[in-house]
Amino acid sequence: MPIRNLDKIFHPRSVTVIGASQRPLSVGHTVFHNLLAGGFEGPVYPVNPKHERLGDHTCYAQVADLPGKVDLAVICTPAATIPDLIDQCGQAGIRGIVILSAGFRETGPEGKELELEVRRRAHQYSGMRIIGPNCLGIMAPYSKLNASFATDMPLTGNVAFISQSGALCTSILDWSLQERIGFSHFVSVGNTLDVGMADLIDYFALDPHTSSIILYVESIAQARLFMSAARAFTQKKPIIAYKAGRFTASAKAATSHTGAMAGVDAVYEAAFARAGIVRVFDLDDLFDCAELLARHKPPRGDRLAIVTNAGGPGVMATDALLERKGIMAEISQETIEQLNEFLPVAWSHGNPLDVIGDATPERFGRTVEIVLKDPQVDGVLVALSPQAMTDPTGAAEAVIAAARTSSKPVLTAWMGGGKVQEGIARLNQAGIPTYTTPEQAVRAFMYLVTYARNLQFLNETPRAVPMNLTLDRARLQELAQVALQQGKSTLSERMSKQLLEAYGIPVSQTVVACSPEEAAARADELGYPVVLKIYSDDITHKSDVGGVELGIASHQKVHEAYARMMQRVAERRPEAHVQGVTVQPMYAEAEGHELIVGAKRDPVFGVVLLIGAGGTTAELYQDRSLELPPLNERLARRALESLRSWPLLNGYRGHAPVDLDRLIEVLIRLSYFVADFPEILELDVNPLLVSPDQVVALDARIIVDLETQPGTSRPYSHLAIRPYPEEFSRTVTLKDGTQVLLRPIKPEDEDMWHGLLNSCSPETIRSRFRYSFHGTTHDMAARFCFIDYDREIAIVAELEVEGESRILGVGRLIADADHQEAEYAVLVSDEWHGQGLGSILTDYCLEVCRRWGIKRVVAETAADNRRMLNVFQKRDFARNHSAETETVSLVKEITKSAGS
Repeated sequence: MPIRNLDKIFHPRSVTVIGASQRPLSVGHTVFHNLLAGGFEGPVYPVNPKHERLGDHTCYAQVADLPGKVDLAVICTPAATIPDLIDQCGQAGIRGIVILSAGFRETGPEGKELELEVRRRAHQYSGMRIIGPNCLGIMAPYSKLNASFATDMPLTGNVAFISQSGALCTSILDWSLQERIGFSHFVSVGNTLDVGMADLIDYFALDPHTSSIILYVESIAQARLFMSAARAFTQKKPIIAYKAGRFTASAKAATSHTGAMAGVDAVYEAAFARAGIVRVFDLDDLFDCAELLARHKPPRGDRLAIVTNAGGPGVMATDALLERKGIMAEISQETIEQLNEFLPVAWSHGNPLDVIGDATPERFGRTVEIVLKDPQVDGVLVALSPQAMTDPTGAAEAVIAAARTSSKPVLTAWMGGGKVQEGIARLNQAGIPTYTTPEQAVRAFMYLVTYARNLQFLNETPRAVPMNLTLDRARLQELAQVALQQGKSTLSERMSKQLLEAYGIPVSQTVVACSPEEAAARADELGYPVVLKIYSDDITHKSDVGGVELGIASHQKVHEAYARMMQRVAERRPEAHVQGVTVQPMYAEAEGHELIVGAKRDPVFGVVLLIGAGGTTAELYQDRSLELPPLNERLARRALESLRSWPLLNGYRGHAPVDLDRLIEVLIRLSYFVADFPEILELDVNPLLVSPDQVVALDARIIVDLETQPGTSRPYSHLAIRPYPEEFSRTVTLKDGTQVLLRPIKPEDEDMWHGLLNSCSPETIRSRFRYSFHGTTHDMAARFCFIDYDREIAIVAELEVEGESRILGVGRLIADADHQEAEYAVLVSDEWHGQGLGSILTDYCLEVCRRWGIKRVVAETAADNRRMLNVFQKRDFARNHSAETETVSLVKEITKSAGS
């Protein structure tokens, strides 16, 4: 129940402080004083059996004595008293709880058990929500609510601050008051016994006062919920995160290349990027970044123009931009010609645009205005150095006027002291970001770029890879059972390759030989040259112990290589049990490149995929990218493009590019393999040989969890992102006998979605969307095709006509954050009206609701849409139609069907 009853906490009508005290500096005294001093307009009831009055307020001995209904209880008493107090609050109907008390799981096993007892007690009272324990408290400035033991109330603003550190909260609060930075909400989450970061993100997404969120993160719990909430929020508003503990060592030593390379912080980095979160690495940047992203539209690209009246600041800005992988905008010839008309002959004639030290305000303003119109410029940084003839205030006014002519971001660096203060004040008042150095301004611009890239990536349509992703799941399960029954956590190379092959991933043929004679015979069968590799469950990194011999060209040389290998391994790993060798064909291509692809089970985010430069130097060069499965074409391509070795894969200096489509297909197949096989702890495919002609796994090693019991957890609980729900696919027959496929929508359906809407009449469009529009856009399609399958599902009816697929209709369900209620809407192409498709989609979506556990479905349709009204009426939707509106609201209570 992510957001249920959170209004009781952040917008209560009445509050009780349990443990209120008259003892100065106590938590109970501070909280009670803060609520009164902050101007909270509802009643505040102190509870403490030791006092009859606290100042002008009656003090009550117990919760049951309170004179009126209470929304929020702030508990400040010792930890041991909390379970009984939860019962008292529950019986009194109090559903909002903030527990400030420490002494829970952070103190050890006894405290952990006490926290579990608090949770057990709370679960007895439907709808009770708890923030804490062990937290500073919460503040909601617009409600004048300071339910914390911080000393001051923050100013009102548009940033929600969520922190896992109470001590940091007090420092940030003190700093924000000095800098006059305001908040919509200020929350210390403590131990997150109940309300977690995902709940708060969902709640603040609906808050009209919140335009951005700042997270101070030490660790994430319930990664799936966090990712869903963050991805939904960042579609409309930015989230900025500071992750503490960047260099914390992994708790469990890695046993594979993948495990060694996928550090804890790198996984958080990948997860934040996938969720659209902008990460900052300096606390000083947190609020600048939040304010900047909330107030300015993201740029279309990373091409920055720098306008300055001095060479030095221009060079400083250029260095900072290139260091952060930004791009210096290439000023068009047309723009240069316009600038030549009024700039001095000695101006720089390029970017940075040095308009010379005697630049007047007019020169600054006209330059900025003209440069903003250049289509090759995505943003402008104006850096001013106060020289003898400079008018910083006038220049600021001119830049303000120029900035109003464009939606592109304009940032400024007014360098200096007293002379520039008035100009800085004018810029700040106009909402133009102002910094003291060019480097700070560039850093801010790149945060804007990061957010823009995140949004673009979240909404970028993946290209349909030319592949038929028919997965042999039955074969995989059969092989998996065989592998697990062997009772070995590390699967052999041969077994590992068989599992990969079941998912259509090409592997090199591998045979086992237990003697030099057998090895030579197998080599004769395979054909020369061959590769010998040591075969031992005790040896993971074969090359490290001399357990690999390449390019063996004859029967006799196989004998010799076998003997050499056994001797080396015996010297370097005498304790290892060696069963023999594997014999494989030798792949050697001049145009080939070695990659490593793998997976690791992260304790927070579940399975994480790694793609990087492979071979024996994989760990040395650390050229790798991490992604959360499942992958689509765009995600796989992004992972490859982020590698330093990407130019080599894409064709460099006349070399042919590798078969990228085939490589991307292998990565997608691998992502579905680890999604379907939750027993995998670590997986290495190293090397994966990629060339212009082929992609083949030359070596593979899988480590499994023998304790995992199939069917004991919810599907895909080992993943942070719900994969495409193939289980909701079925074939149905329309009235005229046409068979169509019902399946969930996917991002690759964008073109077909455009086709569906273009096939609908204006009346049909108006009935579905309740307004008319001319033509569809990518942004519209992204909203309807790019969905989080944990929260939303759209069932499309697909028909293939003469080899081309079309969408005939779509039924859409959008669940609330609590997964209690879902909105339903349906659209059917005009030419398929009368075939019963609307009824079929509605019935199937209601079935999906039952399987999801949705309790209520709501819908709206036009009052004159008789066809859909009839569909809803036959399915017992209750109608609510007001004569003042042109729409009918409908509601259906869902009962869970037997066996669902």
